[in-house]
Amino acid sequence: MTAQTEPEIVMYDLACTKNICFSPTVWRIRLMLNYKHISYRTIFLEFPDIEPTLKELGLVPGQSASGSKYKYTVPTIHHVPTNTYIMDSVPIAQFLESTYPDPPVPLTSELGREIEAKARAVVGTAFRTSVMPREMGILSPRAQEYFRRTREASLGHRLEDLLDPDKEEQTWDAVADDMRAVGELMRTHKADGQFVLGAWPSGTDFFIAGSLQSARVVDEGTFQRIIKYPGYREIYEACLPYMEKKD
Repeated sequence: MTAQTEPEIVMYDLACTKNICFSPTVWRIRLMLNYKHISYRTIFLEFPDIEPTLKELGLVPGQSASGSKYKYTVPTIHHVPTNTYIMDSVPIAQFLESTYPDPPVPLTSELGREIEAKARAVVGTAFRTSVMPREMGILSPRAQEYFRRTREASLGHRLEDLLDPDKEEQTWDAVADDMRAVGELMRTHKADGQFVLGAWPSGTDFFIAGSLQSARVVDEGTFQRIIKYPGYREIYEACLPYMEKKD
């Protein structure tokens, strides 16, 4: 009987009732792991269990430039060979790229930074309006209570208020031109390949595809609304081979 080998990485992910990954930030790391063929297993955590679980592992959030503490968050990984725990997608991506450099994934580029900044400002607004309140539909009752309490405290109103049909349409109409412009930036190197920088994926491709996959798991209608703009569908479909492992 062959002994089962321990995977290189244990990844802490956000739980949902579909038992698959739906967090856009976790998807960025999952795409990178899948692309680099790094073996890993997933531990799904409910929203209220993230902080106590990561505290128990000995993790401590860092501080921002202003001195305020970051929150406990997923993705978090345990790199088994070195017994190293890392929290948050940016330092995790940097660790994976330095530890597993082949095949390479350029984490940043001038074009990539422009796309990500504009996507957060433009698509992020519509994304939050349509996706965030619908996340309730794929959370357990415990996680729903936590999610509603924390998000509504930040918003100052009920999550359902975001789903007023007229307001939702107005939000998408307001960003339509900017979404087209961001999509065109994604197509800058389309003559060289399907990805942002051409023939091979970068961290920006995983940022885009991860966000789109998150939308798709939560609400197919929102996903379809986004990929009608040129650029988005091409990046998503180019990354599909690296989305097969999602649990």
